[in-house]
Amino acid sequence: MNIKNLIPKDKFDFETVEKLKGYSFDDIEPIIPDLLEWLQDMNWPISKPIAEILIPFAEKISPQILKILQSEDQVWKYWILLIFGKIINDKSVLKEIERIAKNPTKGEVEDEVFEIAKEIINKDSL
Repeated sequence: MNIKNLIPKDKFDFETVEKLKGYSFDDIEPIIPDLLEWLQDMNWPISKPIAEILIPFAEKISPQILKILQSEDQVWKYWILLIFGKIINDKSVLKEIERIAKNPTKGEVEDEVFEIAKEIINKDSL
């Protein structure tokens, strides 16, 4: 099977999402960036099931998470922080979350990304 066939075609492609559940991380690793794109808006129907598939692999996908957190897409950052922020332990990602919390860009302030980052950082200091 061509692994690219496991990338959902639209926001209602639950059939493909269901198929994803039968594959290991090693199987789906090449399409992780494509799957993360479905987390750009958690209002899309298939976003939550895709997040549930990816959450167990948070540490393995930390380089992709870091890349998103360093991007200019504030809404995507917001959702990524909500999904992975409190469970990830990767030092590079945590350092970026701390940067967002303590030294946010204008966009991170405007879209309240820094608020989520502060909550994550404060959770770790309890």
